[in-house]
Amino acid sequence: MTKKLEDLFITGKYTIKNAMKHMDKGSRKILFLTDKKRKLIGTITDGDIRRWILTDGDLGAKVDKIYNDNPVYVDRYTSKRRIRKIMLEAGVNSLPIVDENKRIVNLLFWSDVIKDEAGMPSKAQALKIPLVVMAGGQGSRLDPFTKILPKALIPVGDKPVIELIIDNFREHITDAIYFIIGYKGEMIKSYFDNSGAEYKVKYIYEKDRALGTVGGLKLLPRTISNTFFLSNCDTIIKARYDDIYSFHKKNGYDLTIICSMQHFVVPYGVVDINSGGELKKIEEKPEYDFLVNTGMYLVDKKTLRYIPRDRTFHITDFIKKLKRKKCKIGVYPVSEKSWLDVGQWEAYKETTKNFQGKL
Repeated sequence: MTKKLEDLFITGKYTIKNAMKHMDKGSRKILFLTDKKRKLIGTITDGDIRRWILTDGDLGAKVDKIYNDNPVYVDRYTSKRRIRKIMLEAGVNSLPIVDENKRIVNLLFWSDVIKDEAGMPSKAQALKIPLVVMAGGQGSRLDPFTKILPKALIPVGDKPVIELIIDNFREHITDAIYFIIGYKGEMIKSYFDNSGAEYKVKYIYEKDRALGTVGGLKLLPRTISNTFFLSNCDTIIKARYDDIYSFHKKNGYDLTIICSMQHFVVPYGVVDINSGGELKKIEEKPEYDFLVNTGMYLVDKKTLRYIPRDRTFHITDFIKKLKRKKCKIGVYPVSEKSWLDVGQWEAYKETTKNFQGKL
């Protein structure tokens, strides 16, 4: 068995946080829980971790809190035809092959069974909803780059970031693409008008002044679909967009915020004092985990009535107003490595490094 496959195995000693990091190393979105002899115990998917996060579960807990103890598997004598049937019926794209002692001897993936056939279990469903990209800001955090180029055209590898965002969505989105543009907007329009892209972009202009992160949404046509994806022009999310859409609709949310679980280490000793200034405790380099807003959302059109016309209005203002109006707001968590950010220099350099050799 190759090292790449070995990386999909974990034991019960792993915490959920460790499992998240381990899963981020690969692209399969599944781990196999085994004992020391590779006997299959269960499976853990990114969905299992996401559900745990949404219940405010402790990431330091052991993986036995979340694993599926009834995994699908086959023995080495199972025919390919039978394996194909099992994978389709169970909706899985990976199967462990076990021996008579239930020890994993190999892993089989859908691509090993059949290629280029409709019905692949893991294939994302195409969504006939629009993508709206907010590309009107000045990108001052990337100054002096953005004195020359709009933030949306900042290169990552051999493409501008906004094109990578669209490429990422094209597998999932089959409806219109809107750019809300302002600062150096004609450069963005010129790029796409001359790019030879197969898709059509519709431009919404913030003509007189910048309207904030969501103020420009008021300029969208009334005919836009009832639900649409909204993205900053500096954020790339690697996720199943059909799953995000299903989560949004199933729970009846008016707005869903896609958030990334981020791990932070304070590089100093942190002190806690009482009201008189006496030291209570000191903690050296404490670590914290937070769900961070990535700048991508799923929005219901009916919420746009709460955005004022011709006024600067930011996403934080929007969320606060929706809360006051008793609208339902959901949070869809993704892993740390599922979010690529180019909105500030350090994040941009890290994202560029991650894309080396991948584009």
